[in-house]
Amino acid sequence: MVSPRRLIAAALVAFALVAAACGDDPATVEVDAAPATTTPSTSIPVDPPADPPADPDAETVLAKTTGAAPDIPALPVPGPLPLDAYEATPEVVLGRLRIPAIGIDQPLQEGMTLTAINRGPSHWPGTASPGELGNMVVAGHRTTYSRPFYDLDQLEPGDQMLIETPEVTHTYEVVSTEIVTPDALWISEQRYDYTATTFACHPKGSARYRIVVHWQLVDESGAAVPGPEIPAGVLPDPGDPVTDPGAAVMPGDEVDA
Repeated sequence: MVSPRRLIAAALVAFALVAAACGDDPATVEVDAAPATTTPSTSIPVDPPADPPADPDAETVLAKTTGAAPDIPALPVPGPLPLDAYEATPEVVLGRLRIPAIGIDQPLQEGMTLTAINRGPSHWPGTASPGELGNMVVAGHRTTYSRPFYDLDQLEPGDQMLIETPEVTHTYEVVSTEIVTPDALWISEQRYDYTATTFACHPKGSARYRIVVHWQLVDESGAAVPGPEIPAGVLPDPGDPVTDPGAAVMPGDEVDA
């Protein structure tokens, strides 16, 4: 009987002979491994990330960085004062200006040239129109031509100015009066209020200063018409209007300073 040890040795010799016949190195023959088995992964649904919480100051931040904010109306932009005070100016009448306390009742012209102001009280182009948000600015002579603002210094708080247009009559009331130098162009600044400013030369017979009267638009009950609510710090100060070089003073009466 052949022992098991001899049978195993014979089998190994036979295997080596077969491998050599096939050209394989018996020392490097590989045996295919059994295919690996994988366990299918189980997908766990993941909820999409939640939206970040709303920032209550987002609009304010946007406004500070871009200079604009939703639902904030644009202010009027005062036009430059003319370099040539006597340049040709077409006659445009916006309505009628009445100040009963000092007897004024004249057409309201358009333009900051003396050509326009010589016709009567005249609106500074680019400033607020009658009844519009911002500051409506009107110039008038004190002692020359029709001298509509001769008694501007006699006005008192509460006196009214009526601007009558074909559509509606706007009523303004005096708030205050001050005397400024002719280069005080800040009087045309536009703010988020419903206001008006009238000015003329001062004192009478001189163009050395300007008398300025500030007005507030009022409703039918006499209450001040409020401007829109603007978040603090959202908008920059409108600043002074841009003027052309050499036109840095307000127009005035044709008299010696």
